[in-house]
Amino acid sequence: MKIKNRVVLVTGGGRRVGAAISRALARRGAKVVIGANESRAEAEAQVAAIRRAGGDAQCVFGDLTKPAVCRRIVRQAHEAFGRLDVLVNNAAVFLKTPFGKVSERAWDATIGVNLKGSFFCAQDAARFLPDGGKIINIADWSGIRPYVDYLPYCISKSGVIALTRGLARTLAPRIAVNAIAPGPVLLPEDFDDEEKATIIRRTPLARIGRPDDIVNAVLFLIEGTDFMTGATLVLDGGRLIA
Repeated sequence: MKIKNRVVLVTGGGRRVGAAISRALARRGAKVVIGANESRAEAEAQVAAIRRAGGDAQCVFGDLTKPAVCRRIVRQAHEAFGRLDVLVNNAAVFLKTPFGKVSERAWDATIGVNLKGSFFCAQDAARFLPDGGKIINIADWSGIRPYVDYLPYCISKSGVIALTRGLARTLAPRIAVNAIAPGPVLLPEDFDDEEKATIIRRTPLARIGRPDDIVNAVLFLIEGTDFMTGATLVLDGGRLIA
């Protein structure tokens, strides 16, 4: 699938890696619909920047833990440009949740956005995506090898990987569904220098990943191949083998 003139919905597309994905797609000629909830100002800023650069983008807003909102967001994305070709399920929450202190609220927020929202956005998008359409889920290496203090997050991302495989079977051969499982890319703002150094030390490639590492994988899954579905691309700097 050529990216130019395609319509792509990027949930959580207003900040961090999602913003990098949105900008890269716009530079390649896609019409980008940026989904956001709490980061509305950032999403609007990204749309303005894309338009200043000569691209085409719009925003849609809402809480992805609510299936009715997922349905509305997908419908609005389709209506924005009259079609929908690709869904990138990028929106996520990353809450520190030490075991024994996990609240129901933290559990529901994490599973609700990361897994439930991805499922319902995909279910609704499948009604609009054409033959050859694509769904890309942003998972995490922790969905394969979980780490401590973020167990609900790890569970949610493991679910995203399972969701990818299930959707791929369900939607084949019409729609391809794949996932990307990043490792340490754009660490949380509250990580201190010692935490960052520890992560780098434990990563075989000895660096933190760049947003472009994820962006390039998204571009590959859209434009680089039409013969992949149900796969998870792990971009973790080697963390899984460390």
